[in-house]
Amino acid sequence: MPDGTQENTPFAIKHYDAETLKGALKKMYLIRKFEEGAEDSYMRGLIHGTMHLSIGQEASAVGTCLGLTDDDKITSTHRGHGHCIAKGADVSKMFAEFFGKETGYCKGRGGSMHIADVAKGNLGANGIVGGGLPIAVGAALTAKRLNKDYVTVCFFGDGANNEGAFHEALNMASVWKLPVIFVCENNKYGMSVSTERSTAVKSIADRAVAYAMPGHSVDGNDISDVAEAVHEAIQHARAGKGPSLIESVTYRWRGHSKSDRNRYRTKEEITDWMDRDPIPRFASLLTASGIMTKDEVAAMEAEADAEIAAAIEQAKSGQDPSPSDVTRDVYTDTAA
Repeated sequence: MPDGTQENTPFAIKHYDAETLKGALKKMYLIRKFEEGAEDSYMRGLIHGTMHLSIGQEASAVGTCLGLTDDDKITSTHRGHGHCIAKGADVSKMFAEFFGKETGYCKGRGGSMHIADVAKGNLGANGIVGGGLPIAVGAALTAKRLNKDYVTVCFFGDGANNEGAFHEALNMASVWKLPVIFVCENNKYGMSVSTERSTAVKSIADRAVAYAMPGHSVDGNDISDVAEAVHEAIQHARAGKGPSLIESVTYRWRGHSKSDRNRYRTKEEITDWMDRDPIPRFASLLTASGIMTKDEVAAMEAEADAEIAAAIEQAKSGQDPSPSDVTRDVYTDTAA
């Protein structure tokens, strides 16, 4: 591995060992292949309802979770498949959830927008815009009151930064100096409305100053840039200094959801962002640094393809829920 003392060495290369970095690239491939597989399954009628894809945003999810442990928590969004995988989710159980199977993370009840993996610290995705913000503050308050060392990362989109819950959550977290990191994945559009038309400040990170916390805007397609900002925020939180706000500027290649006809963006804009694809960008960094060869990168991508194909087949053969169990798991059994 190259000498990490060089001033211009990217943060990820400097602070993480080779196996961790290879694992990060593998997760980025898994996220991309998972969502492509989910999109194909939807078109074949295997998935009902809708879904929100984060293709193009893989560096933001993986870079944010790179420095987290299983004890650290995250809250996610309706566009949360990448967050699940970045936090260590099993793609077979995720597909089973998509297909409405008992073998899914939520026994087929949650679908695309409501996956939770508590064992890995994923407190769940949320279909409500900004819905994860107060939950994250609650998790961080729990950590502080119980003297636990874990931090909570709250993922939310640019559309949520104009919700009342955003301002309430940041204010409360700052007043109580809670160990929470607010990560806004600014993919430039809340549904079909651009941030330029919907948000008064030029950078969402600028809103941190109103709540007396650090605010940073990073290139969300550069895993090293994301990882460095989150690393600093984690250190800040674990030291008892309170929350941080990070704006991860990225872009979704697909529409808001599967029903989005995508008429509000130009082909030129989409193509320009696709040229900034975060996966080959990180792969090139690893090969240039001598951590992987191009053949190893190609083999890793093929391995991710095979893993996703196997996961889909396994999920398709899973057990369907019984209609007689429709109310099961809705309420806690207090008699037990």
